[in-house]
Amino acid sequence: MEDIAAELLMTKGSLYYYFKNKEELLYNCHNLILSSAMEKLEAICSEKISSMDKMKKVIKAHLDIAIREKEVFNLIVKPEQLFSEENIEEIIEKRDNYAKIFDRVIAEGVKNEEFTISNPKMARMIILGASNWVQVWYSAEGQYSKEEIEDIYAEYFLRMLV
Repeated sequence: MEDIAAELLMTKGSLYYYFKNKEELLYNCHNLILSSAMEKLEAICSEKISSMDKMKKVIKAHLDIAIREKEVFNLIVKPEQLFSEENIEEIIEKRDNYAKIFDRVIAEGVKNEEFTISNPKMARMIILGASNWVQVWYSAEGQYSKEEIEDIYAEYFLRMLV
């Protein structure tokens, strides 16, 4: 809390005026990022484009958020490590709804015969699992830019689906 307050040029006491404890602050950060990400993905899903193009955009959007919001995004991946029972159920439900967006795009692609996979759930878990791992190794000073990584991941995942 001290680090957060310092970054915001506030005192720790001022921060507690807005949030009763660290968990409430983290919960609100988690909710903000995940809600924003879901809105972005839902907007992509409503576009009148092929399932292939939707999936490409959804993958890139997910990676963009995972890289840009690395610290908060880690809360989405393993919420049970930080949150009490008071918040965990809602957090997991929202995270599952986020994953269902990928399920819908995959199902649409299978229905439209753009994707030929036999296990859509496993495909989604591979996509999200590998995409979430980018937070561990990505560096802005690395060999590839964020955009290049998004393109590479999207290319490889789309090959898996067709």
